[in-house]
Amino acid sequence: MDPSDDTPPAALRSSPSWLVGQAGMYAQRLLNERMASGAAHRHHLSTLAALDEYGPVSQASLGRHCHLDRSDVAALVGDLEEAGCLAREPDPADRRRNVVTITPDGAARLAQLRLLASAARDDLLEPLAAAERTQLIALVERVVEHHADRRGQGWA
Repeated sequence: MDPSDDTPPAALRSSPSWLVGQAGMYAQRLLNERMASGAAHRHHLSTLAALDEYGPVSQASLGRHCHLDRSDVAALVGDLEEAGCLAREPDPADRRRNVVTITPDGAARLAQLRLLASAARDDLLEPLAAAERTQLIALVERVVEHHADRRGQGWA
């Protein structure tokens, strides 16, 4: 065996968990690179997408939707608020909580970030035909839903 050959062992190359892990690493790297090219972070996309889909929500709820730590949500909301992408106001029902709302500038920014994410997805799935892409997404969704349901987390 050539010591300079970095080919993983066959046992890994045929392991679904290793393959999904590798694909996930490539996916995150490609998404992070695309987001960086737009002076953004992948959490900007998830936060704005959640606000767009669910409407005004508390910071705590936003963190749960995006699977983010509470301290990360506060910093992220602060960054996006400073950029004019969202508004944060005290909840009239509970002044200790903040309600976060996407702004028109935030909706425009979300559209830009979705284009970047779409380009990253296309980069990742480049070797697959359209039907194969659809099939892969459906299969991975089933695996994720199954394990999220087993852990009582709902759709992860």
